[in-house]
Amino acid sequence: MLTITDVRKTFFPGTINERKALQGLSIDLQEGDFVTIIGSNGAGKSTILNAIAGRLFIDSGSIEIDGTNVNKLAEHKRARYIGRVFQDPLAGTAPNLTIEENLSLALLRGKPRGLRLGLNSQRRALFKEKLATLELGLEDRLGAKVGLLSGGQRQALSLLMAGFTQPRILLLDEHTAALDPSRAELVTQLTDRIVAEGNLTTLMVTHNMEQAIRLGNRLVMMHEGQIVYEAQGEKKAQLTVHDLLQQFVSIKGATLSDKAFLG
Repeated sequence: MLTITDVRKTFFPGTINERKALQGLSIDLQEGDFVTIIGSNGAGKSTILNAIAGRLFIDSGSIEIDGTNVNKLAEHKRARYIGRVFQDPLAGTAPNLTIEENLSLALLRGKPRGLRLGLNSQRRALFKEKLATLELGLEDRLGAKVGLLSGGQRQALSLLMAGFTQPRILLLDEHTAALDPSRAELVTQLTDRIVAEGNLTTLMVTHNMEQAIRLGNRLVMMHEGQIVYEAQGEKKAQLTVHDLLQQFVSIKGATLSDKAFLG
């Protein structure tokens, strides 16, 4: 479903600020894989998500989604393949539109559309059904402006919208980091359920190692633009936070603490 081959990306090449964000990164995801990505700041975690989504173009290598090379596709043309939830709860929704209008936009993502949002009784019934699964009472607030919702409610809505049209790839970019612990746990549980129910192929970046161990069937660790460790199956099931910290200590030049990682 997702094939990343020898991808390289350098920011500000040839200048004093040159930074090699991705250095020959390769990874394959089969349909339904849920991969969590951890790594220190500057490891290239968000860069690879932005490269997949088309927010930036890679210098070399290739990115294929469901057999289609997307290297030269602009971000809006990749929208038909990709759903994404960002760290900032304000980023994934339109605050001045209502809940039902946001859902309608998500439903039409990547499809030709005119000026109308196409709201009708059939779609409203679908929206209510989907919102009810969040167990936040949003199914009774279809006409409420999204800007009035709490951060946790908006992030839950963003997650629902991202998976609404069964995207080929779901990208989660530290999507619980800005929430308080109780809301973060709610969104974490919703993530697990929505990914499982939709069998969504998912890449999730997180600084929370406990979350990275708990969710998904594969875990990868990035350092200096490369994948330096991977665990899946029984190996992943037996991992502890201490194991991951020790793994980082063993990487040449990496000096990390659990405080730096879990922030």
